[in-house]
Amino acid sequence: MEIEKKIKGSMEVIEKEEDKELHIKKRKKCYRRGGIRTLPFILANEVCDRFASAGFHSNLISYLTQELNMPLVAASNTLTNFGGTSSFTPLIGALIADSFAGRFWTITVGTLIYELGLVSITVSTILPNLRPPPCPTQVNCQEATSSQLWILYISLLLTSIGSGGIRPCVVPFSADQFNMTKNGVASRKWNLFNWYFFIMGFASLSALTIVVYVQDNMGWGWGLGIPTIAMLISIIAFVLGAPLYKTVKPEGSPLVRLAQVIVAAVRKRNEALPEDPNLLYQNMELDAAISLEGRLLHSDQYKWLDKAAIVTEEEAKDPNATPNLWKLATVHRVEELKSIIRMLPIWASGILLITSSSHLHSFVIQQARSMDRHLSHSFQISPANMSIFSVLTMMTGVILYERFFVPFARRFTGNPSGITCLQRMGVGFVINILATVISALVEIKRKSVAAKYHLLDDPKATIPISVFWLVPQYCMHGVAEIFMSVGHLEFLFDQSPESMRSSATALYCITTAIGNYMGTLLVSLVHKYTGKERNWLPDRNLNRGRLDYYYFLVSGIQVINLIYYVICAWFYTYKPLEEISEKEKEGDLERANENISSVNLKDGREEEKKEFTKDV
Repeated sequence: MEIEKKIKGSMEVIEKEEDKELHIKKRKKCYRRGGIRTLPFILANEVCDRFASAGFHSNLISYLTQELNMPLVAASNTLTNFGGTSSFTPLIGALIADSFAGRFWTITVGTLIYELGLVSITVSTILPNLRPPPCPTQVNCQEATSSQLWILYISLLLTSIGSGGIRPCVVPFSADQFNMTKNGVASRKWNLFNWYFFIMGFASLSALTIVVYVQDNMGWGWGLGIPTIAMLISIIAFVLGAPLYKTVKPEGSPLVRLAQVIVAAVRKRNEALPEDPNLLYQNMELDAAISLEGRLLHSDQYKWLDKAAIVTEEEAKDPNATPNLWKLATVHRVEELKSIIRMLPIWASGILLITSSSHLHSFVIQQARSMDRHLSHSFQISPANMSIFSVLTMMTGVILYERFFVPFARRFTGNPSGITCLQRMGVGFVINILATVISALVEIKRKSVAAKYHLLDDPKATIPISVFWLVPQYCMHGVAEIFMSVGHLEFLFDQSPESMRSSATALYCITTAIGNYMGTLLVSLVHKYTGKERNWLPDRNLNRGRLDYYYFLVSGIQVINLIYYVICAWFYTYKPLEEISEKEKEGDLERANENISSVNLKDGREEEKKEFTKDV
């Protein structure tokens, strides 16, 4: 009987050892997930997604004004409001992803909803009773009825909701597949954000050349049907890569954690802070799931928040007890809130930039429509195709920036990225101002030629000035995007707490949302208060407008915004982080498991040996 017990005990020890080894193998397998092999699936999804969205949005102003017969300002405001809604929904999607759903499922469901929106608007372009009668002269046109517009609005709403699941999660999900600590980024010769924008530029370029041509020459049914098919392909490509992805388990709502810190700080507002910050509450085990890349260290800013981490005498009685996080927060969680507060002024600087540029695309398309767009006697470029020059500049610029500028700047700065995110954004602000000033000068030239040939009162006439006068401003906007857009996204991703990166990416989208709404307000006010006779932004005849004045107004707004940004950047403090490399995490985990396994096995064998000795 005793021998059976000994054998049974020995077998249990062996089984425990095997379980531990199996656990280690599973963890190793988990760490082997991700890496560069996942990028074809993620980027295939993003290429098709961007192809679909660019093909859908790039020429939509033409669809609203030419097919639905909407006035220019109303159509432009509709698209800007829709763009604003599309940029607000990512905040909801980010909270869902970070709280419970995870990034993979949020992206998947978002693309499905987006697909429904594309299907809806494609069907509306095919059925004649869902749009008003054609109006080739663009004079006294019958506008779309309220029921026809509702179909448009529902389609745009579905695509906005779908964007809410896609946009905040794709970049963080791509980054999840790699080591994104400073050491990990420095060890790679390529920048994820630069190449992400390059791939997106390639997709947009394809859409601007293929889809826009189809829309202008083969009709809107095929023109919107192609993006719909592309979005379906993106869903399939993304789901196929599921077995390879490294997924990060969501650890609860980040907003709840931020609220807990504020509540705890308010509750302890009368407590005195210790002179030694090391006496503030820290719990590595509690923060382990939200500090995989390293713990945030204590900083001296916003010290009143540190009161949330004060350990009272009552809380110190049982140090092993699980803390009530609404009364006591760790230093890491306090620093998470501080990081978000520090980021907000820099983040807000992007709002006025979007406000000033939100309607430029719509207005420039109307300018291009009035200019000579012939490349030969029989072929002319579509107005929406002009964005190609901006995209080509951005794509070329990203390669030149990565291959030449970064190594050159690194020699002087010692920064692995060449220059900091804040410096990169500042350069983008300056270039954007120059691009807007050039836009105003080109508009002055366009109107002077129209006046010379007595075409100011003919909105359908082709003014004998080449559309390629618009190329410099498009190229300048492309260069500005290399610095501003990439730098802004990289800044938000790098400086946000690692457990809130979807939410930080959503902040990037929220910038666009608020900027678009403010842009609508700006355009509406300019349209309302600049008179009927010489309105800056007329509904039908741009030749009699003062678009150049609007561009100069926008340039002035951007100069004020640049001054604000420089002040914020000057006083900005980067988050303090104690980094842990991927190898250290994996090695520590394996060593811990091996030590536990060896101790269990050793204890089991010693116990078995003692029992045998007793029998003898």
